[in-house]
Amino acid sequence: MNWKIVTIGKPALPWARDAVADYLARLSRTAKVEWMALKEGPVEQVEKAMMLAGEGSYRIALDERGKQMRSTALAQWIKSKELSATKRVCLFVGGADGHSQRFRESVQETWALSTMTLQHEMALIVLLEQIYRAGTINRGEPYHRE
Repeated sequence: MNWKIVTIGKPALPWARDAVADYLARLSRTAKVEWMALKEGPVEQVEKAMMLAGEGSYRIALDERGKQMRSTALAQWIKSKELSATKRVCLFVGGADGHSQRFRESVQETWALSTMTLQHEMALIVLLEQIYRAGTINRGEPYHRE
């Protein structure tokens, strides 16, 4: 399964850039992950660009009001999507104002990485790490401990 992650802006903090680069490198060994950073702008314009970027994909918005799941549940979700021949999943990390209600209603799922609001750079890092972790769970690697 291919992954596309769409964010508003790129990480500005050096440690965040390093973390994103690290997890993208780790993921490149076992998955195809594309990251696209859009420029901040009017909400309607940005959300339209996000939807276009996710065209033909199973679309998921990241938002604190979304569904939470454990890492093992994410690993199972990935297995089930792969078995159902889902080709590409597109995940959307919003900007400072998050996603509009209209946008959340237009995607297939809405996930929460936390019930706390995460700064978008932090959300991207947590998301990449969780995709990596789920992959290691599915491959039976010792990265994840319960």
